[in-house]
Amino acid sequence: MAASVVTGPSVEKSIAPLRSFVTEPMRFGRLFLAGDAAHIVPPTGAKGLNLAASDVGYLASGLTEHYQARSDAGLDAYSERCLARIWKAERFSWWFTSLMHRFPDGGDFALKMQHAELHYLTDSAPAATALAENYVGLPL
Repeated sequence: MAASVVTGPSVEKSIAPLRSFVTEPMRFGRLFLAGDAAHIVPPTGAKGLNLAASDVGYLASGLTEHYQARSDAGLDAYSERCLARIWKAERFSWWFTSLMHRFPDGGDFALKMQHAELHYLTDSAPAATALAENYVGLPL
């Protein structure tokens, strides 16, 4: 089967940028930002879709409260609620990216720090637990 696969020329060889971005606040009047419109995390932490889904969940809850209970409390708290979760995920993604990727300007010191951090993670149950908790996802 593998012998029958036809390959073509590579047309794109760039590396995806590892960038982070957060918009504050996530509400502008009646406009509510969610997902990539409001925040971007590097793919290392695998948090983009989870954050987008939690944004939409908070917004849906606020809209439901607005239309059913005639209260704007959920909508007024939307940005603050989302941002508390977003900044925790941004912190984890930044940390995990710095742990798992080598950067051209890092040098020997950065490499040794990465090794020390990896050894700490494998030797410390609390550190491994913190990694697991953040990687799997913090509670809503």
